[in-house]
Amino acid sequence: MTTVKFACRGMFGLVFVGVLLMAAFSVVEAREYGDIVMDSTRDSMEKADVGAVVFPHWFHRIRYKCKVCHEKIFVMRKGANNISMADIMEGDACGACHNGQIAWEPLECKRCHSAELMPAANDASKQ
Repeated sequence: MTTVKFACRGMFGLVFVGVLLMAAFSVVEAREYGDIVMDSTRDSMEKADVGAVVFPHWFHRIRYKCKVCHEKIFVMRKGANNISMADIMEGDACGACHNGQIAWEPLECKRCHSAELMPAANDASKQ
C-alpha cells in the first residue's frame, strides 16, 4: 500500500513538474486557448477607440452546455452573428446574460474590448 501511495505521489510530481516546465518555456500571451477574437465591426470599434473583443469561449464552455447559447442566441458559424453594443444593451446577443443579473453588465469597455485591432487582411492601404 505504501508503495502505491509513493508511486502516485511520484507520478503526480512528474506531471506537476512537466506542467510547470511547459508554462515556463511557452510564450506568454494575453489570450488563452479557445478565445475568439471578434473584430467584424472594426469600423465602429475604431470610431469608439476600443480594441477588438476577446470572447473567452473556453471560460463560458466550462460553465454552460453548448445549447445554452447555440442556436438560441448565437448561430454556430463564423461571421453569422452581427453583434452591436446596441443589441447587447437591449438584452440581445451577449446581453442575454450580461445584464447585471446573470452576469456582469457591459459597462467597462476593456473587459471585452481587450485585443489590439490588427489591420484587416484585405485592406492593403492600412498596412
